Amino acid sequence: MKLSGQHFKHREQGITLVELVVVVAVLAVLAVLLLPALEAATESSQMGQSISNLRQLVVANQSYASDHGSYCPADDRRNNRRWHGARASSSQPFDPACGLLAEYLGKSKKVGICPLFQALTRGENSFESGCGGYGYNASYIGGTPSWAYDSRGLRVAARPAQMHNAAATIMFTTSGYATGGSVQEYPYAEPPFWDFGQGPSGSRPSPTVHFRFRGHALVAWCDGRVTSERSVAREEGDNPHGGDAKAENLGWFGPEVENGFWNPQRTRTAP
Repeated sequence: MKLSGQHFKHREQGITLVELVVVVAVLAVLAVLLLPALEAATESSQMGQSISNLRQLVVANQSYASDHGSYCPADDRRNNRRWHGARASSSQPFDPACGLLAEYLGKSKKVGICPLFQALTRGENSFESGCGGYGYNASYIGGTPSWAYDSRGLRVAARPAQMHNAAATIMFTTSGYATGGSVQEYPYAEPPFWDFGQGPSGSRPSPTVHFRFRGHALVAWCDGRVTSERSVAREEGDNPHGGDAKAENLGWFGPEVENGFWNPQRTRTAP
């Protein structure tokens, strides 16, 4: 039957409160599921950038050695010129574009900054600014255990020909230094034991290799490779600045006999 003159109105229904709650819940679950993947992707990108920075440091130091016959000195006698920067006096900050390795680091003349380390630092002042969160093997590559200095006042560095096994000798690592409640930049990757020219002394420094990538440190070897290494639990040396190295993920890796992978002239070349 046809009804003329009569119009039927259909009510437009909006989203109900129940439906809204369901949508929000689904979005929350998706966020929880996707967050680890996003964090992993971000960390992977940060690690990739850090690996690139370390490779650049190795290439720069190899180029320095090709021109000078030895690797870049770690520092000078007055401790105002270092591989990563220079300063006029100990009371002033380092200029990262004036380091001993600067001429080999491209247009910026600066060490690239590790993005994850930059995110981890707390506080405005860094312990040793300009090294980008990387430490140099100053004990055996940027210097020698005898702590000798040349006529220019620069530390006498190792020569490539002095190494028994470049593939198992550390050049740079991700690094840091524990201060009271934080981790700061530190330009040296200290070995398991201090060596003052008579071999490993048995006295430990405060560790400075930083295991910031999910418990791993990035290590640049003298042959140009960069690897990821896990820490080995060991006794820590005294920290005069009140820092807790273990809490800040600082430590060592590999063997420690003859200072392990730090020492290019050790008799053992593997753990």
